[in-house]
Amino acid sequence: MVHDVDIAVIGGGLGGCAAALAACEAGRSVVLTEPTDWLGGQMTSQGVSALDEHEHIEHYGGTRSYMALRQAIRAHYRSRYGVNAMPDGRPLNPGDGWVSRLCFEPRVGLAVLRDMLAPHIAGGRLTVLLGCKPQFARMEGDRVVEVNLSDASGAHQISEVTVRARFFLDATELGDLLPLTGTQYVTGAEARADTGEPDAPMEARPHEVQGFTFCFAVEYRPGESHFIEMPPDYARLRDTQPYTLVLRNKDGSPRPFKMFAPGPAGLPFWTYRRLLSRALLDPHGVHGMCDLALINWNSNDYHRRSIIDISPEAQAAALEEARCLSLGFLYWLQTECPRDEGGFGYPEFKLRPDVMGTADGLSKAPYIRESRRIVALTRIVEQDILAALRPGVTQAAWPDSVGVGWYPMDLHPAVGNPRSMFEPTLPFQIPLGALIPRRTQNLVAACKNIGTTHLTNGAYRLHPVEWNIGESAGALAAFCCGVGCVPHRVREDARLLARFQDYLRERGVPLDWSPVLI
Repeated sequence: MVHDVDIAVIGGGLGGCAAALAACEAGRSVVLTEPTDWLGGQMTSQGVSALDEHEHIEHYGGTRSYMALRQAIRAHYRSRYGVNAMPDGRPLNPGDGWVSRLCFEPRVGLAVLRDMLAPHIAGGRLTVLLGCKPQFARMEGDRVVEVNLSDASGAHQISEVTVRARFFLDATELGDLLPLTGTQYVTGAEARADTGEPDAPMEARPHEVQGFTFCFAVEYRPGESHFIEMPPDYARLRDTQPYTLVLRNKDGSPRPFKMFAPGPAGLPFWTYRRLLSRALLDPHGVHGMCDLALINWNSNDYHRRSIIDISPEAQAAALEEARCLSLGFLYWLQTECPRDEGGFGYPEFKLRPDVMGTADGLSKAPYIRESRRIVALTRIVEQDILAALRPGVTQAAWPDSVGVGWYPMDLHPAVGNPRSMFEPTLPFQIPLGALIPRRTQNLVAACKNIGTTHLTNGAYRLHPVEWNIGESAGALAAFCCGVGCVPHRVREDARLLARFQDYLRERGVPLDWSPVLI
């Protein structure tokens, strides 16, 4: 089967969905592909439905469409449970989790995304292809002509598909189009001599990629027992990971958490990424619900091997070990975790496979923190955004801004490097040049694969920033279709750039932090 469209969005995560939405709203024909059967990436199929956002998100710093996504999620819970806001007047947070202003079930995020895309599917502008992954790309010089897709599951549930387009957007979780198209890219940690970043290693470490996580959800059912079977190799994984509720501060000192009670580290582990709060949504037991929490913690972060640029067999082995790591952490929580009141284990924790839509209860796909990254026209380095390196500066700014973001430079342990970082950044912009490869003419990066470094990726990989990147990438491809040029030309031509930035503003994409900072 061959699809011939204006714009091909390869990858159906948050960036891909935002890109497809923007391109369709501009009247362009679009194909959107996704290897799983759920659109939404980190918010849905990867299980992280506790959004990582900045402190101003309720009134500024997200695109109009991202705000609409958040509003629709809240509307679902208002309608279902009759709860309009938090007891203290804050906007509704169904899980009342302390890491995020909006925690909810992945399926609700999926339903909202489907509703947002539905008019374009019905109108014939959008074709969504689930369960397929890019396999081969045909090039003519520095232009992508077509991409062939195959069955992602290996079960031959779909026949081979070819997508031809004027523009291709790589919104895959690992930057899969980059090697297929010969687009220059980097992986892992760059050398300090290359980037000038004070926190970069002296020599490049291409395999030093942030850990990924198979997330899962558990329900708290007091008085019941819901033990799972001990996963393979449990003792080794428990002791070497290790499984613990103790985190480490920057100086290496312990930061212990209790399960349900405030402890030395502050708020409880249980409410960290809680997705549903019974006390908030069902205080009288009308709906028969229990607390539901997402488990995405250092103990189930997999950083033993990278899954980028290795053989399919090695990748499958790493993914399987990562699944065992997560199930092992659940088994530890049920059997060996110190209880607040004394004793060990919380058998009351019930794994909820239906929440993730899988048989084993783990997320459909691993939560990916770091991808291949394009060698871009603009590379964002630590010196651009880290607050400690720019005293007196109010924001990290670029004249070709296509959006904004703000999040600490958050790095989890990586392959070969157990260090974590959570360093404050300036409110920052998203430079157009970071979305455009140096050489490939009609390919645009549309998610975590933009021109960041290993370090700055830690600030640009979060939910609202990925959505903004994808939306701006989709809008850029649509704009280029309209004016008959390539993305490089938009960035180089001051008049075209001004027109494109005006178009983004009309779409409700903020390009500057000054309304908040002045």
